[in-house]
Amino acid sequence: MEIDDELLCLFSADVDEQNDSYTVTIPKREVEKGDVDEDGVYRVALLRTTTPSDSRDQDTRESQPETDDDSGPPVDVGDRRRVEIEDIGEQGDGIARVKRGYVIIVPETEQGDHVSVEITEVKPNVAFSEVVEQTVEEQAVAG
Repeated sequence: MEIDDELLCLFSADVDEQNDSYTVTIPKREVEKGDVDEDGVYRVALLRTTTPSDSRDQDTRESQPETDDDSGPPVDVGDRRRVEIEDIGEQGDGIARVKRGYVIIVPETEQGDHVSVEITEVKPNVAFSEVVEQTVEEQAVAG
């Protein structure tokens, strides 16, 4: 999956039906702390996921404690995270989502894998990583 460098924000949301139309609600934090203006006009891309929305923001941070600063990427180079591969991108890499729907690209993984990754590159809208450990279940299947 290719992500445009001009991406202003990335989050998970439900599509709600209202009369004869549908609505995607932008989280208040994206307007207050992000690059989104209340009166702006924006392009919107929708990506289907099979993961329930309430589990998308769950992640474990192995290297640093959480902070209250939600203005930048929620990961840093060198961070280690335990993630679930939710989707596979167009180039075949795994896609995991962490805090605020932030995307982490994980090569050589399959949808449903649970892996520990180390972040190798961070951009405002996406991070790239390498697998450092698979769960026991994946190791048993692979071996």
